Amino acid sequence: MDGKRYVLASGSPRRRELLGMLDVEFRVDTSRSVDEVVPPTLPAAEVPAYLSRLKAQPYMAGLEPDEILITADTVVILDDRVIGKPKGADDARRILRSLAGRTHRVVTGVSIGRPDGSLETFSDTTEVDFDELTDADIDYYVENYRPLDKAGAYGIQEWIGAAAVKGIRGSFYNVMGLPVHRLFLALR
Repeated sequence: MDGKRYVLASGSPRRRELLGMLDVEFRVDTSRSVDEVVPPTLPAAEVPAYLSRLKAQPYMAGLEPDEILITADTVVILDDRVIGKPKGADDARRILRSLAGRTHRVVTGVSIGRPDGSLETFSDTTEVDFDELTDADIDYYVENYRPLDKAGAYGIQEWIGAAAVKGIRGSFYNVMGLPVHRLFLALR
């Protein structure tokens, strides 16, 4: 991985933190945006990979010979439906009520773009078991944390992860927004 410079095309502070764990030099570039429109017939589990590829497209032509592009998208899936970011505090409460006492999937799609125009994409899936939550638990979390910028209205690394997540199968870091182990293997 030496001799490469990495470009993270993501505004997510969690993705910055997670990529930083790999001890690689990278810069963040959020100068290009895309309309995240998903074909209505696309299966929920394929949405993150589709969006990560879509996010990569505007950056590909501008890569320097020693740069590697990384884009990602994370979704929460419950009952084969994508649960997006909440539209407000009441929506966050509704989403958390729907997750309580159930198992959902977190899927992150990652795309790695290279200067030769190649684009490698993979997805990683983690199953998350939530315990029951009272309305008081949900109110506490929504009022004291910032769930509005998070898929599924929660951050596993926050209070709710300690209080409500009773088990996971797969990568913890994937639930935070970047499957760093899989990314490391792909970059290496």
